[in-house]
Amino acid sequence: SPWPFVAALGGLSSTFGGVLYMHNYDGGGLLLCLGLITILYVMFTWWRDVIREASFEGQHTAAVQQGLRMGMILFIVSEVMFFFAFFWAFFTSSLSPVFNIGGVWPPAGIEAISPWGLPLLNTIILLSSGASVTWAHHAIVGGVKKEALLGLVITIIFAVIFTGLQGFEYVNAPFAMSDSVYGSVFFMATGFHGFHVIIGTIFLSVCTFRLYLDHFS
Repeated sequence: SPWPFVAALGGLSSTFGGVLYMHNYDGGGLLLCLGLITILYVMFTWWRDVIREASFEGQHTAAVQQGLRMGMILFIVSEVMFFFAFFWAFFTSSLSPVFNIGGVWPPAGIEAISPWGLPLLNTIILLSSGASVTWAHHAIVGGVKKEALLGLVITIIFAVIFTGLQGFEYVNAPFAMSDSVYGSVFFMATGFHGFHVIIGTIFLSVCTFRLYLDHFS
């Protein structure tokens, strides 16, 4: 399949394009858009091939299914390492703040967002979406289609609400990404997490549509 290679090119283009765009280089925004369009195109075509192979051609043998599971496990491990880097940056900066930021955490002049307001609400929504998608999974395994569809729809609604509240928090944040290491770590970590939520919402929407068409057994 060519799609892993094409997806890697899209990811590389979006990463380089994002960095160039943030540093105001010419062509950075164009490269970023090209990478994102490539990723969206790969998502559509790869899903198309997987659905055709699994639902209509019967090519997902036990060995293929094992390979898909192993690929997902490796992907999750890579995601853990990815976010571990952001946590490392946060704890390194907060536990031993340097003189450049005033020797304190949060840095001097930074007004931190209270964790008991919108962040707490978003955390509750995120945990609730985990419960509803688990309900949907067990309903699929048990062959209860209506409950599975309801669980997936509820999960998607939670995800959309989470994304909207995250965007609202960004717009009203009292600091920017350029405001010392605090702003950089905050927006990079939560931004990539929000991006994962958006991709997951798309995945679940496709799964909901496939479940409606009886593609799962």
